[in-house]
Amino acid sequence: MAPAVVLVGVMGAGKTTVGAALAELLGVPFADTDTIIEERAGKPIPEIFVDDGEAAFRAQERAVVAECMETFGGVLALGGGAILDEGTRQRLTEQTVVFLTVELADAIKRVGFGAGRPLLAINPRATLRHLMEQRKPLYLEVATHVIATGGREPDDLAAEIAALL
Repeated sequence: MAPAVVLVGVMGAGKTTVGAALAELLGVPFADTDTIIEERAGKPIPEIFVDDGEAAFRAQERAVVAECMETFGGVLALGGGAILDEGTRQRLTEQTVVFLTVELADAIKRVGFGAGRPLLAINPRATLRHLMEQRKPLYLEVATHVIATGGREPDDLAAEIAALL
């Protein structure tokens, strides 16, 4: 079993919101790897970062993504940094992957100024800009389709993705 589609993009791109709408439209389950990690760890991601460190979080993320690639048959949203792992990117080459792009201003509006986002704890705007620039080539590397989310409703985006599938 493999996901019907995998959504990637930086925080604030709409992976969770669009993913849930797409799953409903397709009649399949939805999962977000960040939510799975939080459930298994018994604490939110910011606490994992503080208590255990980013390396421990990334190890959990790699394991959850690998498991979902083998066992989950619905719409799967990956955490924004999941594509940093080379093994994860390799697994994604065998999947239908939609890269949801977002402009910096829209992403900031959606995520606020870093509340609950450990990587945005200091200077959220500059940090998010850097993450977007750093990760864009990796998202493009794994993407089957690229869709801009700015100024669009989740249901419209879900319909566009469904048509691509």
